[in-house]
Amino acid sequence: MPQLRRSVLALPLLCLMSTACSDESTTAVSVAEPPAVSEWRRPDPGNLLYLRLPHGEVIIELAPDFAPLNVANIKTLANENYYDGLAIIRSQDNYVAQWGDPAADGEQRRAIGSAAETIAPEFFRALDGIEITAIESRDAYADTVGFADGFPVASDGDRAWLTHCYGMLGVARGMSADSGNGSSLYVITGHAPRHLDRNIALAGRVLSGMENLSALPRGTGPLGFYESEEQRTAIVDIRMGDELPREEQANIEVMRTDSETFTDYVQSRTHRNEEWFVDSVGRIEICNINPPVRRLD
Repeated sequence: MPQLRRSVLALPLLCLMSTACSDESTTAVSVAEPPAVSEWRRPDPGNLLYLRLPHGEVIIELAPDFAPLNVANIKTLANENYYDGLAIIRSQDNYVAQWGDPAADGEQRRAIGSAAETIAPEFFRALDGIEITAIESRDAYADTVGFADGFPVASDGDRAWLTHCYGMLGVARGMSADSGNGSSLYVITGHAPRHLDRNIALAGRVLSGMENLSALPRGTGPLGFYESEEQRTAIVDIRMGDELPREEQANIEVMRTDSETFTDYVQSRTHRNEEWFVDSVGRIEICNINPPVRRLD
């Protein structure tokens, strides 16, 4: 039987002393009894992107149901080794960490191989075909918010889109709506910039290794861009999970967001009945909920 390295064990969350609930911004939480095996899903290795940095690894689950063209381009870039040796080029406090080609705007920029140069905007999609597990929230940006297959989602009744929550992966773009192609990507490392929803393509969510991005030194240039090569963090490589040897693939699971356990989890985060709380707010925002993740070794 595999051993849990970091596991979600079921609700309610146990808060201890003055550091109670200190892991609220993480994807892994501690709970009382293990949920049934059926309450978890194993992501498709072909949708897991492994970003390897000198100081650690970040594992990101891609979301082809919401950004199929961008996801396909990202996979092409990864499989053709485009990202290898590039760098983290930006770390803006309370906002994002971004990586790509430091020479992207010059003549020495790296060729993107067989990947598409431009992609039609995938800022939202039709609601039809998406099953959203809705949460009770007076959201400022959408009529309905909830989760679909582990991703935070919003809808206006006709369209559905991924939301800019902590740990979400976005496709950087310029002024033109079709200028994003996956050659530069970012992850939300600070507050939830929901005003970006429906204005830029979101393509996935960090499942593991978030600390390897959120703790990067902040850039000293405008918008947190690094101003010298010495400030940047080099990318060792980026690979898709199904391209890695089996022994290098993470044994990782995500709690099913259509499960009873996840429903209970959302309720426990909405109505804080633990002894530590003096006044349970009784409300929650979409970006205050992180579908739990566990790794089995």
